[in-house]
Amino acid sequence: MTTFEKIKTLAKMQGLSLTQLNDKAGLGKNSIYHWKTKQPNIENLQKVAKILHVSVDQLLEHENSPSNQPVAIDIAPAIKTSDTMLLSYEGKEIPAEELEMIRRILEGGKNNNE
Repeated sequence: MTTFEKIKTLAKMQGLSLTQLNDKAGLGKNSIYHWKTKQPNIENLQKVAKILHVSVDQLLEHENSPSNQPVAIDIAPAIKTSDTMLLSYEGKEIPAEELEMIRRILEGGKNNNE
């Protein structure tokens, strides 16, 4: 899988189009689409990795990598309720109350009194 394909897959898994990802990362118009044929610079990869909650190394692992396993995504930073973080599922925004419920489920049902 190329870097471009990996980014496209990760974006889709998080409910983002490549255009949305490009805009959130503050890149020039259609920058990510140019990565089909050109290698992105490290600064732009860092911006994209931050939005996708993965490391730059994970984005750079290529098809010749010995491991062709799915990329693990740590969603903990993303599910913390924050005015600066917008999460979506299938293109629809996840309301803050539901993010809180998801966070509690993932933390094993802990409540705020523990």
